[in-house]
Order: sequence, then C-alpha cells, then structure tokens
Amino acid sequence: MSRGFIMLDVEGLELTSADRSLLLSQNVGGVILFSRNYESPEQIFNLINEIRLLKSPSLLIAVDHEGGRVQRFRDGFTQIPSMRYIGHLYDQNQIAAFELAFFTGWIIGAELRAVGVDLCFGPCVDLDWGSSAIIGDRSFHRDKKVVEQLSYKFTRGLKKAGMQAVAKHFPGHGFVVNDSHEQLPIDRRDFSDLLDDIYPYEGLIRKGAISAVMMSHIVYEQTDLMPASISEYWINDHLRQQLKFDGTVFCDDLSMKALSAYGNLSKRARLALKAGCDMVIMCNDREGTQEAVKLLQNNHNYPSMLRLARLRGKKSISREQLLVSEDWIAATNHLNDYLQQSNFELSG
Repeated sequence: MSRGFIMLDVEGLELTSADRSLLLSQNVGGVILFSRNYESPEQIFNLINEIRLLKSPSLLIAVDHEGGRVQRFRDGFTQIPSMRYIGHLYDQNQIAAFELAFFTGWIIGAELRAVGVDLCFGPCVDLDWGSSAIIGDRSFHRDKKVVEQLSYKFTRGLKKAGMQAVAKHFPGHGFVVNDSHEQLPIDRRDFSDLLDDIYPYEGLIRKGAISAVMMSHIVYEQTDLMPASISEYWINDHLRQQLKFDGTVFCDDLSMKALSAYGNLSKRARLALKAGCDMVIMCNDREGTQEAVKLLQNNHNYPSMLRLARLRGKKSISREQLLVSEDWIAATNHLNDYLQQSNFELSG
C-alpha cells in the first residue's frame, strides 16, 4: 500500500535517467504533467506507461486540464471551452448549462483516462469576483449557487468517465488581485465575507461529489496569518472538522513565489504536511525538488496513503475504442452544437 507524499514534474517527452532516479525515491508518489510533456496522444500514452512501470503501486498521474486557457493536452484532444462559457450559458438556459457541464466533465475524464491519466485538477470552483486575472474565465460564475450547481454536474461527468474530482483553490482564490505564482496574495475580508467562496465546497462535500481539494497560497488575514496551503486552521480545523471533508488534501505547487518567505522547498513541504496536506506538489525547480526528496522522510501517514489510493483512475477503454464509442460521439456532438449556436471560438 505504500505511496509517497510528493508529486513532481518530469522534464520532457520521454523520461531521462535523472527523472527515473527521482521518481524511484520512496517518498515520491505522483507525477504532474505539463504541455512540455505532450506531443501527441500516442506519445503521452507511452510516457505515462513508462512512468507506471517504474514502481508498484504505480505513481499517481495528474494534469491541469480544466479547459479554456488551462488545457495541457490539445492536439488530438477535444478542445474544451472555459468554464465561464458554461456560466454564461446558464444565464440563458439553465438546463442546457447543466447538460454541457456534465458532458464537459465526461469528455475531459474519458479522454484523459484513455491515455492513462488518473486525475485532472478540476473543477475550479473559485467565484468570479471580477478582480483575479489568474482565475478570471476559469470560474463558472459569480453566483455561489450557480458555481456549486455547475461544478457538481461537472464532477458527475468526471465520475462517469472513471475519474475523481479535485475542487480548487480552497477556500477561494477569486477575490484577490495578485497572482500567487508571482507573489503572496492577502485577502483582508472578514471571515463572514468568505462564506460565499466556501459555499461550493460545502455543497460538493455534502453531496460526496469530490474526493480531493487543492489549497490556495493565500493569506486570509482576518482568520489566520498563514497561507491556507500551510495553515492548520484552514486544513484541519475548517476543512476537516467543520466541513467534515475526509478526502485528499493537495497543496498548490510549493515552488510558486507566494511561499518564498517560508523557506526552501523542504521547509515549505514540512509546513504543508504538518498543517494536514496529504500530498505536496513541486514543479519547475529540479534542484530544489531533488534536495527536498532527499531530505524529507517518508512519514508513513496511513490515512493519507488510503486517501491517495482512492484517487486512482477507474478502468477505462482504449483511445481507439473511445473515439468510436456512442458516448464520445454524442458528447462531443453536443459540445460542438452548443459552441456553434453561440459562435464561440476556442482559444488555441
């Protein structure tokens, strides 16, 4: 059952000897893939298969593939509109928006599972307050109830395709202006004003719709002075105890500049694990990641291991079978019909 608590990236289209050595470390339990790792469906299938064969249980394979501007695999995959598009459709036709949210989740999940990906980091359930450029059209809507409803339909589509859902970025990234990739955002609202942002999580948890949550690198200073991703209050007291969430907790990428004041990757990882994260993500800093993997000891946190094991993708059909299946043809036809009706243009 042993599974490591670190998720990291690899360099290119194939594994290097340095990649293999790092992935074989006992405390590495997952790989997150990026656009630089993708050339074609055949290539990514082979890369994932190579990663899986390295160890047992195999490493958890994840990708950011929300649609819109956050879709790592494009050529050969169905291009997915931003979630804001689905929210705009909701304002015109609620039933159509629910249907499209479900089909979108299913297409994403089915196409990723067909090449071996276990997990898509989505849906993004941040509210569209109109102030965050990094979130922006990744959000379904400004209205908390609409976000909860559409994200729920999206998770149902993912689940039907054999994939668990990861809601992000808890407790909410949509209000702050600053991009946590570049600096530490501070949300100065009172706790009572954060309840709208938390609302979609409460609904999804209550419905059993999400198996994982990704924490934000944001300080909510009226509630806790630590960024949520390394905050015992937000992870343990609020998410675990108040909201009764028993799924996996991911931190956002520890190499993001938002956490630069909290030490090197090893120190940041220790803070995140101490706060209650089950798996920490380290990307785009190979030297720092190598040091962290070497210094951090496998903590044998058995509840975390069980939660991570549940995220493994369910059995799927091959890509060739998927593309001729009635479900895939119907779902992509529905998606194309909606886009053509609105003259929507997909971004490249």
